Amino acid sequence: MTDHATTDAPGGIGTFERWLSLWVALAIAAGVVLGNLVPGLFQALADLQVASVNLPVAVLIWAMVYPMMVGVDFTALSHIGERPKGLVITLLVNWLIKPFTMAALGVLFFEVVFAGLIPPDDAQAYLAGVILLGAAPCTAMVFVWSNLTRGDATYTLVQVSVNDVIMVFAFAPIVAFLLGVTDIVVPWDTLILSVVLYIVIPLIAGLLTRMRLMAMGGEAHVEGFRDRIKPFTVIGLLVTVVLLFGFQGQVIIETPLVIGLIAVPLLLQSYGIFFVAYGMARAWKVPFNVAAPCALIGTSNFFELAVAVAISLFGLGSGAALATVVGVLVEVPVMLSLVAFANRTRHWFPEA
Repeated sequence: MTDHATTDAPGGIGTFERWLSLWVALAIAAGVVLGNLVPGLFQALADLQVASVNLPVAVLIWAMVYPMMVGVDFTALSHIGERPKGLVITLLVNWLIKPFTMAALGVLFFEVVFAGLIPPDDAQAYLAGVILLGAAPCTAMVFVWSNLTRGDATYTLVQVSVNDVIMVFAFAPIVAFLLGVTDIVVPWDTLILSVVLYIVIPLIAGLLTRMRLMAMGGEAHVEGFRDRIKPFTVIGLLVTVVLLFGFQGQVIIETPLVIGLIAVPLLLQSYGIFFVAYGMARAWKVPFNVAAPCALIGTSNFFELAVAVAISLFGLGSGAALATVVGVLVEVPVMLSLVAFANRTRHWFPEA
């Protein structure tokens, strides 16, 4: 998740981050209202696409992802061997546990527990959305969560950099496998195009921008640049949410419980993954300043990527896109509760 807005609020979390769920809820309400008032406008925006890529949404997603990629420092990879236990736990959780447990929970709830409440086609769409969330580990808001637990900053930077490298190669195969196993048709060309558009290109652009900024004025110059472009990130997020719920407006009015139903497996997954990673760190006697961020990293999601790929694969008005945005709605309250829990249980772990 992207580190939006300022960080002037107490404890290292910015005003926008602290109230993210409120802003998203307001954007959802605006989208539902506008979608019912001016459906023709949303249809016109949906028609602006090339090769399954919706152009307005592509611009909005790049506005969210690019600032995050500028903040990724690949020179941190030189420290990859300094905190091996925490890195092993987070990579194991992110890539070998989280995507598969998310898919299993999606199948359990959408196809079994909620079978009488959700039409089969909608159930498949929501399942696809939560799979995309589960396969997209967090890459930027982890700096906020790490800071709130006084985590090891170098370790967090290493984890983010390693995750981004792995994501380039692992995201598409994992998504394709899980969608295939759950009998959801996988358009490989669109999936690969999405990875190139929303991971590879922003990553390269961010790296080149960072190199140029570092040459001009060092890390302070990089942070100054990111501060200047953060408003575009905020706008991109909220307008994307408005668009998505504008297309889902009629569905939500007809079935208002759908957001709550989608949230159930997402909440169980978030808390479950945290306690798996946190338990592993405790059993392995990992110091708290590594244990807390490594558990929080595995819990949070790179929802910008999940939203973008859901739109590319299934469309703006799809249930898959709706499910990815519900992930945004529930994530911040969940993460803040887990930060509080981690800080209260600091004594469970050795100090660094």
